[in-house]
Amino acid sequence: MATRGNLAEVVEDHALGRVPEAQRKSGWALSWMAMGIATTLVQLLIGSYVAAVAGMGWAIAADVFVALFGGTLGWMVALISRQEGLSSTVTSRFYGLGARGSVIASVIFGFMILGFLALENSLLYYGTLFAFGWHNTLLLRIVIFGILTIGWILLTTFGVNLVLRVASYLMVAFLILLAYMFYRSGFTSGVAFVTIFTHGALIPGLGGAWQRFADVLVTLAGSAGALALCDADYARYARTPKDVIIMAYAGSFMMDIVIMIAGAVIVFGGMGPAVHYLISHHMATPAKAAAAANALAANNTGAFFIILSAVIGFILMYAAQVKAQVLNTYSGSLALTNLFDALGKWRPGRFAMVILGNIIALLMIAGGILGLIDSWLNILGIMTTAFAAVMIADYYIVRRRTLADHSQVEAVNVAGVVSVVVAVVLAAVLESLHVFPLGFLTSLIIVLIAYPLLRLYVFKPGTMTSMVDAALAIQEVEG
Repeated sequence: MATRGNLAEVVEDHALGRVPEAQRKSGWALSWMAMGIATTLVQLLIGSYVAAVAGMGWAIAADVFVALFGGTLGWMVALISRQEGLSSTVTSRFYGLGARGSVIASVIFGFMILGFLALENSLLYYGTLFAFGWHNTLLLRIVIFGILTIGWILLTTFGVNLVLRVASYLMVAFLILLAYMFYRSGFTSGVAFVTIFTHGALIPGLGGAWQRFADVLVTLAGSAGALALCDADYARYARTPKDVIIMAYAGSFMMDIVIMIAGAVIVFGGMGPAVHYLISHHMATPAKAAAAANALAANNTGAFFIILSAVIGFILMYAAQVKAQVLNTYSGSLALTNLFDALGKWRPGRFAMVILGNIIALLMIAGGILGLIDSWLNILGIMTTAFAAVMIADYYIVRRRTLADHSQVEAVNVAGVVSVVVAVVLAAVLESLHVFPLGFLTSLIIVLIAYPLLRLYVFKPGTMTSMVDAALAIQEVEG
């Protein structure tokens, strides 16, 4: 039976401290978390969208490119967190941003991960309404979002071991059910696999082939950058550098290849059955059924699971989301813990941050985040890549893989903060002016070039800032 002290330690889960060596895990075990957070309704929705924008062939090419890019980015960032045994935002205190400057990392990462929590709550809500034929009412919003939120809080409270167990069990169930959905879409929907895998662009008016390819790269990069930072949170539990590689590429392969292709196949192959379902259930007239099915494809991916597989599809929808929402809540609580500690040393505990993270997600839902997904993914890719890049530049280029001295921690790493802010602004401006459409790549390149130059020659360590005592920078935990 766990003592009160042990239970408190489990709940806190080393949110501000190092993970002891005795609690480290294998890369294959941690890959359940990386793959679990990548297999969601949002990612299936993105998969169908990029195929509709660029055509299936170009979409698969983009999927493979971003899988390699995201896996490499995740590996390089996660290795730093593994070496330190710290979460991504706490690690940024020593690599790139400084003790107080890590507020930027927490804002970027927290905004990203809680945004996904909100997006996926919304998709689960509308999928549930569709399954039972309910209308969107205030009472149902309160009841359903309330139940979901309580569930995420309870499942996330007791640390990484419970999160890992939930992710692994539901991941297996999800893959089995996803294979069944793939079969239903490709073999029983009336659309041949050859047709599914050779269809061209389906959305008119988006420019030529290069413009469409660039658009899908930008869309995919948002999730890739998000996964890279999540990898860093999980990697603090990795035993060896090899375990980090296994985890990072397993998650990236699952998200950017398996799930993206599955999403495209399920929605394209399920369009005919969706039209028939809407007509037979008196949810649309024959004249408007095709438009209604397209609207489902754009906003309610979960509906296709119910259309194609009824009860099994409904189970798949929840199997996909429960594990991911637990993981989103988990990483969100870590980001918020660092944010408030860095801002004012407010340490109410990780459990309080689990609750706060879910409240923020509910506010995002009220603000209509589902309707802003395209523009949100765009800026997300730019910001997360810049955050990852400054940590990579500091550890691999400036320090040359030498671990930071925790007794000398800057309040603000001016070179890092300037590099990230300039990179994000320039990338967004160049993209909006159509000078260079790949904003995530722009921010990566700018930071990798600017940070070493600024850090070594302009804003050297200690410039325009003060040094912070190690006890204020991190809660040291003995292994």
